[in-house]
Amino acid sequence: MRIGELARRSGVSERSLRYYEKQGLLTAERTPGGHREYGDWAVDRVIRIQTLYAAGLNSKKIALLLPCLKDGDGAPSEAATPRLVRELTAERARIDRTITELLRSREVLDEVITTATATP
Repeated sequence: MRIGELARRSGVSERSLRYYEKQGLLTAERTPGGHREYGDWAVDRVIRIQTLYAAGLNSKKIALLLPCLKDGDGAPSEAATPRLVRELTAERARIDRTITELLRSREVLDEVITTATATP
């Protein structure tokens, strides 16, 4: 599939797809005319990249992580190193802290909303 179709199927802009390629997160074959060609696997790869960005990982960490994941089922592969596991464990702890802080913020907002709506 060409870059436009991948963008449509994954919901990611063509510009982002080019950036992913530049960062080594996504690869494309080239046609004789120089157009990018992607396999069907690329849709899952792009969605996974988006999920990892949304979790707060940067492109360098994502580049380390992607070879450890199988595109078809997302299961870990043998490429996961102890160092990568430590880094990912730290990222998970960071995400947990962020979730806790967001839940606290939501509770404060709920209190303010309840108080504001209870006043005649």
